Amino acid sequence: MILFVLASVSVLALIYYIINIALWLSLDCDVELFIKSKFGNKLSSLGGKVVWITGASSGIGQSLAHILAVNGAKLVLTARRVPELDKVKEQCLAMSAGKLKDKDILTMQMDMLEIEKHEEYFGRVIKHFGTLDILVNNAGRSQRAAWQDIDLTVDRSLFDLDVFSAINLSRIVVRYFLKNGISGHIAANSSVAGLMAIPNSATYVAAKHAINGYLHALKCEHPHIGSTIFCAGPTFSEFLHEAFTNKPGEKYGQSVKATDKRLTAERCAQLFAVALANRTNLNWAGCFPFSFLLYLKYFPNLHSIVTRIMGAKTLYKIRDSK
Repeated sequence: MILFVLASVSVLALIYYIINIALWLSLDCDVELFIKSKFGNKLSSLGGKVVWITGASSGIGQSLAHILAVNGAKLVLTARRVPELDKVKEQCLAMSAGKLKDKDILTMQMDMLEIEKHEEYFGRVIKHFGTLDILVNNAGRSQRAAWQDIDLTVDRSLFDLDVFSAINLSRIVVRYFLKNGISGHIAANSSVAGLMAIPNSATYVAAKHAINGYLHALKCEHPHIGSTIFCAGPTFSEFLHEAFTNKPGEKYGQSVKATDKRLTAERCAQLFAVALANRTNLNWAGCFPFSFLLYLKYFPNLHSIVTRIMGAKTLYKIRDSK
């Protein structure tokens, strides 16, 4: 009888892992997010909530605004480029099909690096809507640079934008949640680089690990406040053109190619919205083989062996979506 039970458990475990491996190879997101997208809270549950998206003028931020507008969420859209923000607002109003009025979308020109103005921006949001439910830290830049060539000024500049500005704004919002007894929600558009090292982006990798650590700590200290870390893999957007290099003030200046193997900004935003609706803690999205490599992180020794076998050249190709 004992042997029969052990054999049955072994067979079930084998089936479980076979199914999981098949999903790792075929899905463009982690298994939890896939299940939530099918059976979790609907995106319509975000209707009526006030959602602040930083870096909303293009890319994933713009696409996330579109999806939330379709589902009736009230929006705060901030970025440095006012004309682009105004276009996104017009698109959101049209896509909402009457769910949103002009007053339901607040646009503000905002440079995240002007930390001394964060309280002022937050005050304008509360004055306009009376509350805030979700802050989505989406603004940021990537990087392309050899590890040994990076000027320390670049490290500081990238951390200022991708980490410290986001954390400063998040702390303002969290203090508001705590003071008013609001079970609010802080989210960050992180990166798969925050879960595993990738070549030619050392500062970016470190910054994304840092933002993930900050939000994990927030979840630990205030579990009633939603804390969502969304780790996107390679995506079609303007990020590559705007990326840091190894030199202060320099931009990478290249664009992604149509032949690259990347998620569309729309698909990435759709998955991000699912994570927000379900208040998940950590999710990732990306084309194969990123999903497979990320699952291997649960088996560190195996992950190390696989990446060594793949070699630097292959990892570079994966990193650049080839």
